[in-house]
Amino acid sequence: MTLTPTFDLMKAASAAGTGIGAFNVLHLETAEAIVAGAEVAGLPVILQVSENCVKYHGGLEPVGLATLAVARAAVVPVAVHLDHAEDPDLAMAAVDLGFGSIMYDGAHLEFAENVATTARVAEYARQNSVYVEAELGKVGGKDGAHAPGVRTDPQEAADFVAATGADALAVAVGSSHAMTERSAELDLELIGRLRDALSVPLVLHGSSGVADANIAAAIRAGMTKINVSTHLNGFFTRAVREALANDPGMVDSRKYLGAGRAAMVSEVSRLLTLFAEPAQ
Repeated sequence: MTLTPTFDLMKAASAAGTGIGAFNVLHLETAEAIVAGAEVAGLPVILQVSENCVKYHGGLEPVGLATLAVARAAVVPVAVHLDHAEDPDLAMAAVDLGFGSIMYDGAHLEFAENVATTARVAEYARQNSVYVEAELGKVGGKDGAHAPGVRTDPQEAADFVAATGADALAVAVGSSHAMTERSAELDLELIGRLRDALSVPLVLHGSSGVADANIAAAIRAGMTKINVSTHLNGFFTRAVREALANDPGMVDSRKYLGAGRAAMVSEVSRLLTLFAEPAQ
């Protein structure tokens, strides 16, 4: 299966009224686990590499090229996406490297500056047939920079998309990043109003803090791309802890990282299946 454009996966999910999972890569083992879970489910998935992940690996190419290679080897459709790039140069570098989509995150900027920078990044991406996600209305919790309780205004969102040419929009509807408990309450009525106001798919960030039933309701209300990171990281980390606790003499990191990788697979498959259920 060749690397799949993000546009194709988003268009299919939006048309069907279903969700598509976009799961964050931290290192090679997580990329492999996500693809393995997608193959178990027989469903497409989006692999996401964040700006923080790029910094951890010392640059875009090491983790970016590895993630693209894992995607190309998959037997289900897999797209590769740059997540939460606040640096426009990084976003454009991901375009050059072959990513199928990028998220330029200018939500920390004033509206006019966010529009101008997002539009510049989107124009560069369009010239290379790369899908662009943008953000308006700060999603809580990201590095302490986003105030909780902020909500995206539908009319402002419509104006923003028209001015920037973004292909998808991440909106603030009650979720927060990096939550370890699934207790966030989403504003389903707002999701519906945003869906009606916009001609592009909506993206739910901070989905790790949202329970299954609320995610399913959000998809029915109009969400398409469902981002998950912390929730899956928990499966990986718990398995690593258990492997080391069971064998204190273990020194081969492949053994405990392999345990973490294996632990993620079934949850990836379960989430993708949940997101892909058609709206009732």
